[in-house]
Amino acid sequence: MLCYEQAIDTAVRVLKEGGMDAIKLEGGAPSRITAAKAIVEAGIAVIGHVGLTPQAISVLGGFRPQGRNIDSAVKVVETAMALQEAGCFSVVLECVPAPVAAATTSALKIPTIGIGAGPFCSGQVLVYHDLLGMMQHPHHAKVTPKFCKQFGQVGDVINKALLEYKEEVTNGSFPGSAHSPYKIGAADMDGFLNELQKLGFNDAASAAAAAAEKIQTS
Repeated sequence: MLCYEQAIDTAVRVLKEGGMDAIKLEGGAPSRITAAKAIVEAGIAVIGHVGLTPQAISVLGGFRPQGRNIDSAVKVVETAMALQEAGCFSVVLECVPAPVAAATTSALKIPTIGIGAGPFCSGQVLVYHDLLGMMQHPHHAKVTPKFCKQFGQVGDVINKALLEYKEEVTNGSFPGSAHSPYKIGAADMDGFLNELQKLGFNDAASAAAAAAEKIQTS
């Protein structure tokens, strides 16, 4: 219980000192699910994160997409469901095949946020610096000091890029098949659909099948 009390204390500190509205918790191990539940019950909003979890890349063996075989795909859905049951208000799906994300989104009552998970999530997110083509993560000052000479004016370019990103997410053109690179093989896809139906997720199975067909034809 002590570790969960520490998790709650840390979450409270992050919210207070960082001016945050919620905590994002990666992973779906039983201990993470329990921690998420404890933090939610303490009155703190939690967003879950499944699929590729960057903070656990050493465990995953590097930046490896998840959900590309039957067991892994089912695990993505079940983990997201467990996070929903724990009280998370949303779940990030990172680097999973689009049909798996579609099934997960259909199975959940809470919204999903996709990053490298195809166009069938409730919403999309990208890392700001990746979206703008930056090669590193500089520490930006909120206010430019008087002694700082500005050698470039990138504000207009940044705003244009962000507006284009917003428009394409809104109209559904991003992410398309070209930016949904993580695939699940035909045999694994059939097995995944069968497992979803066995679990009673018929709507999720239909959503996954429709997503797979759309991705193949787009």
